[in-house]
Amino acid sequence: MGDVGVGADERIRVLLADDQTLVRAAFAMLVESARDMEVVGQAGSGREAVELARSARADLVVMDLRMPDLDGIEATRLIAADEDLAGVRVLVLTTYDTDEHVVEALRAGASGFLVKDTKPAELLDAIRTVAAGDALLSPGPTARLIARLLRAPAVPVGSSEAGPDGLSDREKQVLTLVARGLNNTEIAETLGLSPLTAKTHVSRIMGKLGVRDRAQLVIVGYESGLVTPGEAGAGG
Repeated sequence: MGDVGVGADERIRVLLADDQTLVRAAFAMLVESARDMEVVGQAGSGREAVELARSARADLVVMDLRMPDLDGIEATRLIAADEDLAGVRVLVLTTYDTDEHVVEALRAGASGFLVKDTKPAELLDAIRTVAAGDALLSPGPTARLIARLLRAPAVPVGSSEAGPDGLSDREKQVLTLVARGLNNTEIAETLGLSPLTAKTHVSRIMGKLGVRDRAQLVIVGYESGLVTPGEAGAGG
């Protein structure tokens, strides 16, 4: 879990979901300009996005939050819950980085989010990051969003009833660093571990907590109190 990704010699199969035709067309031109990715479908609604994720065998869906028929959050939830789509990642696009719906999308299974006015190169880098199995979370906006989340608690993320209490002390340290936004290399340097050992810890924590990816680990870290919003981004 968490290690599903696209091979170095494979092109990333991208599905674009946005109800604005011009936005989709612009993103399609951008994605097709990259040698390591291709557009395999375009959806104008959330329901169409779910159907195309299956039929087009997409690796990643760039998902607008606000769409007709089925919004991006519900579409993300359906994709994340479908065992046949276990390797499909969702990158959410939002107009504002303080949009509370982003947290709902992360809870639903999205692996990260970007604001729509992101620079072209940053969008392509984000697609690569998420397709590789990593989370993409802007520390500043994430902190503000999680702060709102904590003021309006919902059903906890993950399938483990024990939560972080079932983790070892070392695993709690790693979870804290993940929630602060550190990648495996930075976690390894902070704790004096090898990158492979840090990666193994992260994968094991995901398994124990029953979460889909690093994005949901971040939410668990905040919900459990291991990290508070003021600490976000302390590592990067």
